[in-house]
Amino acid sequence: MAIVKTPSPPYYAVIFTSQHTGLNKDEYDRTSAKMVELAKEQQGFLGVESVRNENGFGITSVYWKDKESIKAWRNHTEHKKAKKRGNAIWYEEYFLRIAKVEKNYGKI
Repeated sequence: MAIVKTPSPPYYAVIFTSQHTGLNKDEYDRTSAKMVELAKEQQGFLGVESVRNENGFGITSVYWKDKESIKAWRNHTEHKKAKKRGNAIWYEEYFLRIAKVEKNYGKI
């Protein structure tokens, strides 16, 4: 995965931090890949960056044009199913943050 080339601010970042249980890893990997593909099809999607270490700790940042885009994704039927599955099986713990990006810079 590469660093996402986002537009000039403002835009939003949904930051999902989690500790994976280690259960059903193959199913998790397939579902995660499917969620990325579905998110890419959503209006307002700007990109995603995701990492997970060998102990199952992960951070995924998904970038969106506006709050309406985030809300639409939160209410997407397939995404809702995946969230329920994650809560029941895949995540020992997790935390979600939504932030408005007001400035960005770097070398990409």
